Amino acid sequence: MPNALAAEKSPYLLQHAANPVQWLPWGEAAFAKARDEQKPIFLSIGYSTCHWCHVMAHESFEDEAIAELLNTHYVPVKVDREERPDVDKVYMSYVQALTGQGGWPLSAWLTPELKPFYGGTYFPPEDRYSRTGFPSLLRAIAKGWADERDKLISESERVIGSLRDYHAGRADAAGGSEDLAEKGGEAFEKCFQYFHESFDEQNGGFGGAPKFPRASNLNFLFRCAAVQGVQSELGRAAVNMAASTLQKMSAGGIHDHIGGGFHRYSVDDGWLVPHFEKMLYDQAQIAVNLLDAHLATRDERYAWVARGIFDYVQRDLTHPAGGFYSAEDADSLLNHGAPDHAEGAFYVWSHDELTGLLGEDAAFFSDHFGVKPAGNVPPKLDPHGEFVLKNILHQQRSLLLTAKAHGMEPEMAAEKLAGLLLRLREVRAQRPRPHLDDKIITAWNGLMISALARGAVSPAGCLAEQRESYRVAAVRAAEFVQRELYDESRGMLYRNYREGRGANEGFAEDYAYFIAGLLDLYEATFDDRWLQWADRLQDTMDRLFLDEKAGGYFNSAAGDASIILRLKEDYDGAEPTPGSVAAANLLRLAAITQDETRRVRGRCTIGAMQAVWVAAPQAMPEMLCAMERALEVPRQVVLAGDPAKEDFQQLLAVCRETLGPRRVLLARGGHGSDHSWLANRAAALGAMQTLDGRATAYVCENFTCQAPVTNADDLRKLLNDGVI
Repeated sequence: MPNALAAEKSPYLLQHAANPVQWLPWGEAAFAKARDEQKPIFLSIGYSTCHWCHVMAHESFEDEAIAELLNTHYVPVKVDREERPDVDKVYMSYVQALTGQGGWPLSAWLTPELKPFYGGTYFPPEDRYSRTGFPSLLRAIAKGWADERDKLISESERVIGSLRDYHAGRADAAGGSEDLAEKGGEAFEKCFQYFHESFDEQNGGFGGAPKFPRASNLNFLFRCAAVQGVQSELGRAAVNMAASTLQKMSAGGIHDHIGGGFHRYSVDDGWLVPHFEKMLYDQAQIAVNLLDAHLATRDERYAWVARGIFDYVQRDLTHPAGGFYSAEDADSLLNHGAPDHAEGAFYVWSHDELTGLLGEDAAFFSDHFGVKPAGNVPPKLDPHGEFVLKNILHQQRSLLLTAKAHGMEPEMAAEKLAGLLLRLREVRAQRPRPHLDDKIITAWNGLMISALARGAVSPAGCLAEQRESYRVAAVRAAEFVQRELYDESRGMLYRNYREGRGANEGFAEDYAYFIAGLLDLYEATFDDRWLQWADRLQDTMDRLFLDEKAGGYFNSAAGDASIILRLKEDYDGAEPTPGSVAAANLLRLAAITQDETRRVRGRCTIGAMQAVWVAAPQAMPEMLCAMERALEVPRQVVLAGDPAKEDFQQLLAVCRETLGPRRVLLARGGHGSDHSWLANRAAALGAMQTLDGRATAYVCENFTCQAPVTNADDLRKLLNDGVI
């Protein structure tokens, strides 16, 4: 008999609907059952493409004896962390405070009042190597609840009090906006020094294994280069660290060389063996990193890899109506009809298989990608023996050197390699695909809209038809969210869509990421409707999540009794904090509309996290990127003319050809030529007209403009010679 999760839409919850565990979804029915029966809640949080969630499910939640323990002594509750990030963040904060680490699956034991008293992540199905197994732990906690309940409840009260005191103390230590210049400059230097000292010169990235593609780190380094000058000593060092990391990632097994896109992280320090799941938020953020690397270096390899990400997302992660799906799993069936799954099965190759498929070209291909008859994964990186005789494609050297070794001209080698990769993609498509999590999450769609909008206007999108496809994809996704995940009457977003709109209203990250996506989409289309919507959504975000007293944004809105602690995120990790992105959004909007309230609010949002970025600036590199906007005067470039005409496009190209200071880019004469909304908020735009019928650029700093120019070289001189 299926349990109560069978009525849910979440792919993760549905994966557990047939478990013998009598799971309940997070909600009042579960809480009331715990209160009525005076049982503790066992809370399990994960997501549908999580490898270790699958492992614990198979080992424990599908086991009848373990299920009996859970059903007898607990009220078992399942949460999809992608549907309820607010719930996840509360109990992840607890587990991290308790154990010093976090991750998924997250396991927490709660009182009926939802206060945690014990927790961890993955637990094995039996006692192993002095580590308590899950059944033993379930029995021990059940006995403790029966015999020493008061102590457990007291512990839950103590922990929640400690977390509340910690966050309150951090708010008390927040600095005012007047502290930003001095403190911010010191934090920039300290953060750069941290990355400089931890940089892995051999393999790229920072620190040792495991290595994550933490995009905010690279964003910060590219902004350091932009502020200092790409050709300055510090700028060159910053670009080298960021670009080298992307180069090593792109060559490694973490990059899907056949299908495009990047896997979640590498278990080793050389990017060879990935954890194979593919997340939408990684694709979006890494694509932006690659576009910045291309701007900073003009190395076409970064552009090529970015285009591979966009091709992958458009091909495999796009809903027919335009939204973007969440993720693909790490695991897949070993072959059609087989009952067994294995991590990476969809992506790995045997030497014999490649030889049979590629014939006389196999030696060239194997040489370039490190394919070996015995497999190329060292045993120490394969503790479960999943990759015996298998190869993970990773580029051994540049294509130029491979071509030389095989007596080929580089152009011929590039053409051959592209053909071989396409052939293998067609073959691979016949394998059982990994599970697709087809939830459409507003926040992650915002990140992807930003990336595609950037790609649509980047020199990296080399062909006009490619750039247009990115622009169209970004617009379709924004229109999907507007149609399916937006309540216009209340100005509110919803969190996710799958077979219809989900029940959960949007969280702070949904607003922050999506507003950023709309601002980038405006600069790719000059359609004022995206600015108007961003402006309205910022009002809603302020109303729902703003901490009026201490500044910054809570993750969740007030009023949900099931959230025992409203938190503000303080770590720019796999995804940036909502506050970091919101601070940048506020300052961008202020530079567009000259809204002083938004400017002050943006600075206060940065100041609210001062205790964190002063003590450990490397924890919040995205917040430091927002600080650049706060410490520099607002800069605008206004282009008057018809965006469809060549003279306008020539001026526009100049604005986008280098990695430089932050600028707001506005247009007069854009989509529909109705700019009444923007003109009402930035009155000076009304006087910015074309000169002699030619597209004209107005370069402004702190709302004071230079004499307009109509020539691309003159505009380039204004932008590059220190005027802005």
